[in-house]
Amino acid sequence: MAVDYLVILVYLAGMLAMGWWGMRRARSKSEFLVAGRRLGPAMYSGTMAAIVLGGASTIGGVGLGYQYGLSGAWMVFTIGLGLLALSIFFSARIARLKVYTVSEMLDLRYGGRAGVISGVVMWAYTLMLAVTSTIAYATIFDVIFDMNRTLAIVLGGSIVVAYSTLGGMWSITLTDMVQFVVKTIGVLLLLLPIAVVKAGGFAEMKAQLPTEYFDPLGIGGETIFTYVLIYTFGMLIGQDIWQRVFTARSDGTAKWGGTVAGTYCLAYALAGAVIGTAAKVMYPDLASPDDAFATIVKEELPMGVRGLVLAAALAAVMSTSSGALIACATVANNDIWSRLRGLVTAGGRQPDEAHDEVKGNRVFILLMGIAVVLTAIVLNNVIEALTVAYNLLVGGLLVPILGGLLWKRGTVQGALAGVTVGGLSVVVLMATYGILANEPIYYGLLAALAAYVLVSLATPPTDAAVLAAWRERLAGRGAEPTEEPAPAHH
Repeated sequence: MAVDYLVILVYLAGMLAMGWWGMRRARSKSEFLVAGRRLGPAMYSGTMAAIVLGGASTIGGVGLGYQYGLSGAWMVFTIGLGLLALSIFFSARIARLKVYTVSEMLDLRYGGRAGVISGVVMWAYTLMLAVTSTIAYATIFDVIFDMNRTLAIVLGGSIVVAYSTLGGMWSITLTDMVQFVVKTIGVLLLLLPIAVVKAGGFAEMKAQLPTEYFDPLGIGGETIFTYVLIYTFGMLIGQDIWQRVFTARSDGTAKWGGTVAGTYCLAYALAGAVIGTAAKVMYPDLASPDDAFATIVKEELPMGVRGLVLAAALAAVMSTSSGALIACATVANNDIWSRLRGLVTAGGRQPDEAHDEVKGNRVFILLMGIAVVLTAIVLNNVIEALTVAYNLLVGGLLVPILGGLLWKRGTVQGALAGVTVGGLSVVVLMATYGILANEPIYYGLLAALAAYVLVSLATPPTDAAVLAAWRERLAGRGAEPTEEPAPAHH
């Protein structure tokens, strides 16, 4: 294992070094939160693919393949479809808005007052997303170092919090690019072919397993439909995803770079399912499907390669974790804290405030990072935590956000009704039917849609001046938020 340890330690040290390098780039709020909106197509595609494919997609995707065969690819497949839909239909518009958070977009579209409630829902979602990624460290470090769960969470969490706090989005972008490369080599180019060969090839896999393992719809139509509702729609509206769209250099970068990333996700989905199916042939009696990834890595891979593939799993988890963490901190600071302090007064900026904004956002990343690590230590189940996150996000925010982008008649009162009714319905229904049930998201979305449409029609239309300003911003012509660059330190 010594070579494997070395590979992983070099990888972790590299992540911290990139955090340090990113710190020197992050001189202003825009540099710190959205990498100065300067990413070109290659960087943008790599980081977008890295953030959406996390521990749930890698360890969970292989686990679903172990449990259901090729149809286990559907969860990650619907994530890829969501990214494709976002990139093709919405990303250019979102990038032109030049905002930092989803709640700012809602305020622009509806004329203020929608932000705080939507901010709280988005904050809860990003926090849970960061928590699920952090829990996944425990699984990986347990395989590598046979380490105590709490210690594993603290170790993995500390590294992510460190590089995210130091350099903000620049550090996260650089680490994501490395993570994208490591993940592609580790999972697609090494683990996939080795797993298929060790299982005796596809003919042997077909001979050993029941036929439903090779049925593309074997996981069940209702499950696939639920995945589409939760993950495909979740990709359209998550702060963690939008914050990446805001880093694109141009509309074209956001559109085409995102399309490439979405296509990569589809290939990754299939790879995970095939690896899981191969694991089922080799280890038919594992205690839990989620152990499939770790077992196949530990037992079947040669020394050195094993270290690289485990580094790839770490990469998958870290990229999602850091993306969710900066999103969580951005929402907490910009949408909740700054409004509660009542500092959003026009023209009340001090000249040195841009520098303070970087410092303020750093403090929030650190605080949220500590909250994430502590929550991860207390919680156990990754899939449950992820389901709560996405149910809240989609149930509470999908209707007001897509309504704002697609329906002129939607009003601020309708948006608030949609967020409140949808969010509360999902919470009550999860308590009634169970967290993993399909009903909460079905009924929650219908309740949100009904509340949004009825209240919007019952209230006066949005002010024409607000809509005109919104259209200007959507066209990329509106007033952009100004900011002073922080003083450079030589």
